[in-house]
Amino acid sequence: MPRAPIRHLGADDRSSQRVRIVDATVACLARQGLTKTTLEDVAAAAGLSRATVYRVFPGGRDAIFAATVDTELARVFSELAVAMGEASDLEGVLVAGIVGAARRLREHAAIGFLLAHEPGVLLSQLCFDRMERVLAVASTLAAPFLARWLEPDQAARAAEWAARIVLSYLAAPGQGTVEVTDRDDVARLVGRFVLPGVLALRAPEAEVAAR
Repeated sequence: MPRAPIRHLGADDRSSQRVRIVDATVACLARQGLTKTTLEDVAAAAGLSRATVYRVFPGGRDAIFAATVDTELARVFSELAVAMGEASDLEGVLVAGIVGAARRLREHAAIGFLLAHEPGVLLSQLCFDRMERVLAVASTLAAPFLARWLEPDQAARAAEWAARIVLSYLAAPGQGTVEVTDRDDVARLVGRFVLPGVLALRAPEAEVAAR
């Protein structure tokens, strides 16, 4: 099934109020976490009325958090564009993307607070349909960088795998033998496990073409 279009701030939505609300949400999360952050807190931090926030985000608190996730992911990939764009092969772009995303997310003030003080709350936001939403956004943003070597559907699947790797290791820091912010560790992971799986996506097409 084709993916639904992903809209995120900083790309196709230039509403200054939406940006102010998202930035205010990030500041609130970094200061007091998800559980204690209310819509009123976000409105105050954004310098807007509660009614204005509801007008911009009719879905309320959940819609604001969803837009915040989308926007912060878009900002991460915007920062990664040069490094991923300069990669000379598929392995290089996977390593650059995983390491760069992991470092930026690890340094993110809001994520840092949640990991330190509300890990259970953070994990609950990365389950089931919410996780699928995050993966869909990450895949949409990362796939174009992989499309130089893969077909569009293959690039989307490979991007989703890479996003799962980053999220799984960041959600459980210190667990396992791979440090996703270390380029050498990630290069070994990609070379041994990720790249063979990605290249296998092309095998059925190659077999068909050879017949």
